[in-house]
Amino acid sequence: MADEETRRRATDLRVRIEYHRYRYYILSDPEVSDDEFDALVRELTELERAHPELDDPNSPTKQVGAPPDPAFQPVTHRVPMLSLDNAFEAHELDAWFERVEKGLDGRRPTYVCELKIDGVGCSLVYLDGHLAQAVTRGDGRVGEDITANVRTVEAVPDWLDLDRPPPRLEVRGEVYYPVDAFETMNADREARGEPRFANPRNAASGALRQKDPRITATRPLSMVCHGMGALEGVNVRRHTQFLELLRDAGLPTTAETRTFDSPEGVNEFIAYWGEHRHDPEYEIDGVVIKVDDHGQQRQLGSTSAAPRWAIAWKYPPEEQETRLRDIEVNVGRTGKVTPFAQLEPVTVAGSTIGTATLHNEDQAAAKDVRPGDTVRVRKAGDVIPEVLGYVASKRPREVEEAGPWRMPSVCPFCGSDLVRLEGEAATYCTNVDCPNRQLESLAHFASRGALDIEGLGYETAKLLLDTGLVKDLADTFHLDRDALLDLEGFGEKKADNLLAGIEAAKQQPLERLLVGLNIPHVGGTVARLLARAFGSLETLREADEEAIASVDGVGPIIAQAVRRWFENPRNAELADKLIAAGVRTDAEAGERSDLLDGVSVVITGSLEGFTRDEAKEAVTDRGGKVTSSVSKRTSAVVVGAEPGSKADKAAELGVPTLDEAGFRRLLETGEVASGG
Repeated sequence: MADEETRRRATDLRVRIEYHRYRYYILSDPEVSDDEFDALVRELTELERAHPELDDPNSPTKQVGAPPDPAFQPVTHRVPMLSLDNAFEAHELDAWFERVEKGLDGRRPTYVCELKIDGVGCSLVYLDGHLAQAVTRGDGRVGEDITANVRTVEAVPDWLDLDRPPPRLEVRGEVYYPVDAFETMNADREARGEPRFANPRNAASGALRQKDPRITATRPLSMVCHGMGALEGVNVRRHTQFLELLRDAGLPTTAETRTFDSPEGVNEFIAYWGEHRHDPEYEIDGVVIKVDDHGQQRQLGSTSAAPRWAIAWKYPPEEQETRLRDIEVNVGRTGKVTPFAQLEPVTVAGSTIGTATLHNEDQAAAKDVRPGDTVRVRKAGDVIPEVLGYVASKRPREVEEAGPWRMPSVCPFCGSDLVRLEGEAATYCTNVDCPNRQLESLAHFASRGALDIEGLGYETAKLLLDTGLVKDLADTFHLDRDALLDLEGFGEKKADNLLAGIEAAKQQPLERLLVGLNIPHVGGTVARLLARAFGSLETLREADEEAIASVDGVGPIIAQAVRRWFENPRNAELADKLIAAGVRTDAEAGERSDLLDGVSVVITGSLEGFTRDEAKEAVTDRGGKVTSSVSKRTSAVVVGAEPGSKADKAAELGVPTLDEAGFRRLLETGEVASGG
């Protein structure tokens, strides 16, 4: 019998798991890492297994997902959208193989292995070939209707590419945020003073839960289909046969699926992708193993939460331990104060990490990390360095006695009060003239994504501000050669190079200027939309909120921020000074070109004459669209050096491929000519 302490622990675990499940599935804002959540579930599962008297039909170990969000219309799944049991250790996977063969009376099945995409589960319902509904997993039986948002996902077809589509087809899959696009989006958010998303899955979930589909449409979401719900009018006997049906229908699938006749082959697949888990464009956190034959699946059956004929092998997160030297804060160009950890350098996921963000005061307090602690560090999403928490057994006594770290009350750069606005997690410096805020603003103004002023990096920006040569952004265009030569470290060549870079920056197109002006919510994508819609800074500054909001992909929140920026007298004066300095304020002709209108391009591999961002801009500036996954609706796949699986996918679907010369012809003529 379970003692009182064990019963209390089981109750505590159930409460904590339900809380974290709600934050993960409904709020898209988890407070713990996936492995920390999995550890809670495993502990409760083991307790219930060891003490059957603790069994509870309402336990979270017997449930899937979370209850539907009341903000969306509830939809009942015809076939429950179950979760999967997990295997973290080799013996757990071996035990599953044994259970499967025992359940099949000793017969060894064919196993199908698929990459486990760390995305948002979604069910697509097609009636007579038309997308009728898209539904979240919800609690596995009732999900939320997100049809309008999913229709904006480029990879999801409105109509199936079949001559005789089934009367009803329900297909399950994962909506994901491509890793490259996630990095770009987070950089834009940080530049606007907005909180970063912790990982691509959170970003995808947040995009799908937008109340306005136009906002979802601005996010480069994609999808991979991998499972069957209800199917009428078609008889498929194997999972691999169902995947063939999906490919024929034009639905997105992954090219990395493999079949094996033995556990040994499955283990080799797992080992291979454990070493190559960063190769795909999406995040993976494991491998899904399924029994291929549908008859055998039915024979094995399911529990209330998961099928017995499938299991998910979970890769361990890539993390390391290191010493936390100190916690410092930085003031960004919006005044937002961000705490960050100074670490003993450590190698994680192939790169050396010396600093890691703590995001905000609440997250730092929740993790309770302190200078002198040994901390666990991970590259969240294998991209962003993240402190997971401290190692309690290694906390020195003096660190424990020192107490928790506190956010400073005054700015370390200017001495002004730091304030936290009601309802916000962020803390701000109240001084608009804070020297570090000005430094970040000037450095951003000159950065590659903005005006790209050669020779104006952080050190030079600080020198110009400290000496009073630059007091606002427009002063950059009035720098005097003699004054520069008086600065420490400036010779004639350095001064001439900087002045040449400033002169060249005057001719940057409007979208680059808009990025550099520090307008809230205006990163590269929004700036390009505004430049194409209004054509000049003068026209944009006179536009009312309604006109700005009507631009496809902008919406009311961004429109309000843009309008308020121009209404601020200080910003209006800055705009006047930039115009007077001769800075270009119109959009170049190419930005409004419709040469590639209706053309959808996927880029894979590296190009000699373009960076990835330059290639994307070249397409979007001509009215085309760059997507992250290949489907039958893709117009062309541009193939550079060392391409990934997208080139194979293009060949499989008969999508034209272009080498770099063909890509240049596409940009010049708008015509897709396959090959070189």
